[in-house]
Amino acid sequence: MERPAPLAVPLGQTEVFQALQRLHMTIFSQSVSPCGKFLAAGNNYGQIAIFSLSAALSSEAKEESKKPVVTFQAHDGPVYSMVSTDRHLLSAGDGEVKAWLWAEILKKGCKELWRRQPPYRTSLEVPEINALLLVPKENSLILAGGDCQLHTMDLETGTFTRALRGHTDYIHCLALRERSPEVLSGGEDGAVRLWDLRTVREVQTIEVYKHEECSRPHNGRWIGCLATDSDWMVCGGGPALTLWHLRSSTPTTIFPMRAPQKHVTFYQDLILSAGQGRCVNHWQLSGELKAQVPGSSPGLLSLSLNQQPAAPECKVLTVAGSSCRVDVFTNLGYRAFSLSF
Repeated sequence: MERPAPLAVPLGQTEVFQALQRLHMTIFSQSVSPCGKFLAAGNNYGQIAIFSLSAALSSEAKEESKKPVVTFQAHDGPVYSMVSTDRHLLSAGDGEVKAWLWAEILKKGCKELWRRQPPYRTSLEVPEINALLLVPKENSLILAGGDCQLHTMDLETGTFTRALRGHTDYIHCLALRERSPEVLSGGEDGAVRLWDLRTVREVQTIEVYKHEECSRPHNGRWIGCLATDSDWMVCGGGPALTLWHLRSSTPTTIFPMRAPQKHVTFYQDLILSAGQGRCVNHWQLSGELKAQVPGSSPGLLSLSLNQQPAAPECKVLTVAGSSCRVDVFTNLGYRAFSLSF
């Protein structure tokens, strides 16, 4: 019996598929290597790309220098969050966190060192893990997301030691108060909760949307970003981006920004924020908008400040969001160039 001729595969089909992937790409997360010379970026397809910052910033840099050194499939779904220890890159996806050795990660075919899944209520539950947070003094990792809990994992043993419960909807973001063993979490329920890691208890709750000056009902009550500096916290999302004094639970500055913000960080005497729209916003603590610096993506989800002392020549701000590009700011006032998947 004569076999049918194999179907012809159109030339360039792979290139078309890759172009469509890049067109619809979102970069959710970033993390700088311990040496400060490499940047990991995770996207909605579960891929992690490793870029050489030192090569891209070199005076002899070419267009190829702005492409990934290596790209690998890390998760089946999006890479929502990443952090780096002095040896490992940790990445979070749907219901799992994985570890990769930075020393091995530039080799093709790099395999995960380990994989852990938090103790969820049922085996059918696979909630996304939206946020990872390192607690160096404890050598632990806190992860939070779709199951409305904060899970603490001992990085030495790989075991989950406790779960913090209080949020009534999924958690978007985490921040550490470094001077005291306390963690802040912000979620879809509109609350910022402060947890004492010594007593494993919630010690403070700020329901931001209930404060009239912060509330924006048309945007919702969700908290999408937060950062802390000693007794101060800045948070935003549905409610207005606001600076809070934690001890008194008082909003001190309402930043005049209509668009919901997705990422915020303290930097020197400024607050940097980004969200809907192309711009990175530079705020003074008084609430004055000092600058708006445009990037290449229509929406921004992630800011990363590379301040590793081992590589002062790679001290940059990198910004990513709803495109295949990571913008690199060598000076906070302008975008120098973009890295691209």
